[in-house]
Amino acid sequence: MKAWVVRFASLYVFDVVVLLLIGAILPSVRVGWAALWASVILTALTVWIKPALTNGFRKRAAKTARDRTKAGEAVVQGVLVFLVELLVWLVVVWFSGVRVTGFFWGYVLPPLFLLVAWAIYSAIDDRIEARAGALYDRSTGAETDAVDPPHPRSSS
Repeated sequence: MKAWVVRFASLYVFDVVVLLLIGAILPSVRVGWAALWASVILTALTVWIKPALTNGFRKRAAKTARDRTKAGEAVVQGVLVFLVELLVWLVVVWFSGVRVTGFFWGYVLPPLFLLVAWAIYSAIDDRIEARAGALYDRSTGAETDAVDPPHPRSSS
């Protein structure tokens, strides 16, 4: 249970930051306070729905993989990843207060930003989740190993 809470919470905070950045960078996307609810949706989709969508698309694409070149397969996989990101973004926009204007700037670029953000998150998620787990343990009073070694106090 703790692992799911820690993972969800750390990804939620990361998603809030990402949505606020998307809203700040793209004038065609209005996020504001909707980032709080949109991040709940985005995090839930990322944890539970995105893996199922990705697997479903990959299984369908695998049926015709032998007919493609190596470069063609790379293009198909890239398109599949983008389609999953696009579907996730559409659900976030539809079910939250995030407002989008313009097709390219509002519906094409944000999924690409999400893709980059999730690549960054997957590169640092172990450290983020370890830190969040330590905070969770500290808040519940559970004993835990320190995430960072203690810093020696300066004598000044």
